[in-house]
Order: sequence, then structure tokens, then C-alpha cells
Amino acid sequence: MEAATAPEAALRPTMKVKEASPADADGPQASPQRGTGSPLPQLLPPIEEHPKIWLPRALRQTYIRKVGDTVNLLIPFQGKPKPQAIWTRDGCALDTSRVSVRNGERDSILFIREAQRADSGRYQLSVQLGGLEATATIDILVIERPGPPQSIKLVDVWGSSATLEWTPPQDMGNAALLGYTVQKADTKSGLWFTVLERCRRASCTVPNLIVGNSYAFRVFAENQCGLSENAPVTADLAHIQKAATVYRTEGFAQRDFSEAPKFTQPLADCTTVIGYDTQLFCCVRASPKPKIIWLKNKMDIQGNPKYRALTHLGICSLEIRKPGPFDGGIYTCKAVNPRGEASVDCRVDVKAPN
Repeated sequence: MEAATAPEAALRPTMKVKEASPADADGPQASPQRGTGSPLPQLLPPIEEHPKIWLPRALRQTYIRKVGDTVNLLIPFQGKPKPQAIWTRDGCALDTSRVSVRNGERDSILFIREAQRADSGRYQLSVQLGGLEATATIDILVIERPGPPQSIKLVDVWGSSATLEWTPPQDMGNAALLGYTVQKADTKSGLWFTVLERCRRASCTVPNLIVGNSYAFRVFAENQCGLSENAPVTADLAHIQKAATVYRTEGFAQRDFSEAPKFTQPLADCTTVIGYDTQLFCCVRASPKPKIIWLKNKMDIQGNPKYRALTHLGICSLEIRKPGPFDGGIYTCKAVNPRGEASVDCRVDVKAPN
């Protein structure tokens, strides 16, 4: 068997393979002679398959878990005969009281029942077979919620806005901060409402506060795990004062919007049949509201139960209930107000049914 070349031994970007010497790769290996009286050399089985680690794609980046989560990593590998799998952390042996390892024929399992921040580090799996070796590195990061921000204070209040400042938390939770969440509560209700999320700076201005209310503020720190469990509250309240505003009214000429009646839609001549109700329509514009008078052949028909007159939003209508042969004639709609009057006429013919 020929010795493994460099391209054949190369693994993923996080893995490396050591080449075996020709003596290790070509055939059976013998232990060195101890002397003339030593026993016969022990022959090792030939290497049929070079060791290689198949690192899952999800583990090629930093593997992030929360405090209290279970870490259960299964790493497949190859090698024949069965290679020896060895785990280390940051170059040192694993703490067996916290980390369990199970090695199989084709894989190795790293198990942590309840991860703690102290379990974070660089773990390395080494698969050895004869003089050949394959390695893979896994970065594990155990995180938790950050601590609360420190020394929040109310810097200034002007108009309907308030300015806050605070210092970052001492404990980041073993992860980078995503920002801060700012909340406000007025003294009347005592309820907290979020006014700003993922604020990157350690200061902010809260606008649109209600005039006449007093507010307290608190700030949460946030990382990949979530918001901090506690939040400091400002010692001082922000009192939003009512501004002394003086209103000055300037005199102006009152515009006269009154106008005489004017019909924008006249009455239309119509022909109806005896016994069928008929309606007449017209539209008038006037200010102030005009008085509407209906006439038939220049005779006032107001109060006659045979007719029903309605006026709504300038639309005037007259209903002729079951007209007879003598209900035909000239109908007039007159609009009168203090500015003047106007009228429109139409002819109504009543015929017998066919």
C-alpha cells in the first residue's frame, strides 16, 4: 500500500491529517526489538481505510447553547481497522465529571447534560490509526442573559421629551449585546410600555410624552439569549410641564355667505297613469335655508293629504298619491328666504290606463 499523499489526507477547513511514514503505511508494523532474548515481534493489521472525520456543516461555525441546555454532538468518522478517538478541550484532557464521551465503530459522541458557561471552549477530536491522524475542531459557546445596565439617570427634560443615560452591564452573558430596550411608565397608571428597542448607544431621547404627566424609565440589556432579568429604574421622575401659551386673536371681516334661492335642477314634465303614484323632483340652493311652497295651477296645495312634500339637503320632492283625471295641470315649486325667491314649473298629464 502506498503512503497517503497530502491532497488525499486533507480534510475540511477545520481538520488536518498527519501523514504516515512509508514503513507505517506499506505493511504490517512490528514493535522494536528489545534484545536477543525478546519474544517474537507483534504484527499489526494493515490499514485498509485511512482515518477521516466528517464534520457536520452546523459545527463548522461556533456552536452556541444556552446555560442549562444539553450538548449532544455526534461526529462521524472513518477508518479501518477501528481507529482511536480522543477528545481534548483547549489542548487539555476533558473533565469527565461534566463531559461524557462515547466512541463507536463509525462515530464519536460528546455529551454535556446541563451546559454551563465554564463549558465554553475549543474542543478537538483526534482520530488516530497507526501513524495516521485526522483532527477536527469545534468551538462551543455557552451563553445566558446579560446583567442589568448600571446607574441609569434622567439627564434632561424639555418640552415633551426626556433624555436618559446609563452604563453598560458588568456581565454581558458571555455574548455580544444586541442593544437596550427602554420602557416608560406614568405615575397615574403605573403600567410599563416599550418606547425603544435594540438601542445601540448607552443614551437615548424619549419623545412624545403627554403634557401634565410624570414618568419613570427603566432600561433592559439584550443579547442573543434575551432581555436581562432586571432593569434599573430612574430615581427622578420626568415632569412634563404645561407650557404657558398666550393665544391672540386677530380681528377679521365676517364673510356673508347668504344668497337668494336658485334652482340647480328644475322640475321635468311628466305623464302618469290614473291610480299610480307620481313624484316630482327639483334641487335648490340658498342660504339661509329657504321655505318651500308647492302650487298647482297657482293654488297652494300645502296641507292637502293627497300630496306629500319633502325637503332634504336641498332636494325637494312632491308625491302625488293615486292621481285622478283632475290632478293634471301646472305644478310649481317656490323657494323663499330673506335674500329673495325663485320658482320652477312643470306640466303633469294624467291619462287613463290602456
